[in-house]
Amino acid sequence: MKNFALIGAAGFVAPRHMQAIQETGNQLLAALDNSDSVGIIDSYFPEADFFVEFERFDRHLEKLKRRGAPIDYVSVCSPNYLHDAHIRFGMRHGADVICEKPLVLNPWNIDALEEIARETGQNVYNILQLRLHPSVIALREKARQAPSDKKFDVDLTYQTSRGHWYYTSWKGDVAKSGGIATNIGVHFYDMLQWIFGDVQDNIVHIHTHDRAAGFLEFEKARVRWFLSINYNTIPEAVRKTGARTFRSINIEGEEFEFSGGFTDLHTRSYEAILDGNGFELGAAKKAIEIVHDIRHQEPVGLKGAYHPLAKLPLARHPFERP
Repeated sequence: MKNFALIGAAGFVAPRHMQAIQETGNQLLAALDNSDSVGIIDSYFPEADFFVEFERFDRHLEKLKRRGAPIDYVSVCSPNYLHDAHIRFGMRHGADVICEKPLVLNPWNIDALEEIARETGQNVYNILQLRLHPSVIALREKARQAPSDKKFDVDLTYQTSRGHWYYTSWKGDVAKSGGIATNIGVHFYDMLQWIFGDVQDNIVHIHTHDRAAGFLEFEKARVRWFLSINYNTIPEAVRKTGARTFRSINIEGEEFEFSGGFTDLHTRSYEAILDGNGFELGAAKKAIEIVHDIRHQEPVGLKGAYHPLAKLPLARHPFERP
């Protein structure tokens, strides 16, 4: 049985990590979050110690070590801009680290973390659960079996509506979240480069507070992509069903179906990590390079091969004065 500590216990994704720790037969000894709305812990590890102050959490992990119960893994579910510091913290405590996406905000952060990993002898793993999805694995094999000069034409659409709270939270701050492409798109970019190979071209058509669209050319695919957190961009037929999220990957005119099979992917990720087969630092770098380049580009507007939804009227920022 391995001992875990978790940073970011009140976040959206933290329960998936708690469940994965439990289902792999391990124990959560300590958790940290500056919010105390963490009653979800009771569903998994009611005996876990909880802290809202980083200094006390740090000291507690030292006490555990002295008492012969050192932390084996630190799971990081904190806001994106804190991942780098929290990964370093875990390694310097002598623990391996499991971090949510995005691993970090900038590619050079990965280089620095690799250096610390070598110094400490610890490992860092990124949760890249789409790579474990059976349909995604099958698509990757299909792309690899295709003729060497074959390029698939792909449209990626991901719309997940967010309310006004989003702009007040850290997620609405580009310096903290990395913006829409990083915050809600990074796992799709990782999946695409894993399936279709290295990026050959990266163009941004629009990039605003509530949406982004662009074109990515990979070794084996041309991808028009559109991401949005604006409810009004979701197709009307989908809105009529009451849904607030729409996801579509269309390949060569056919819908790529992978809506099911998500419930246990965090647990499967933890199983692979515990078996020594997790996705380490280098695996995350290409997707981080993609989102970094998207974030720092000047959008070119509606030119070239843009996603059809990029033509939708732009919306005013909810906090902007009329």
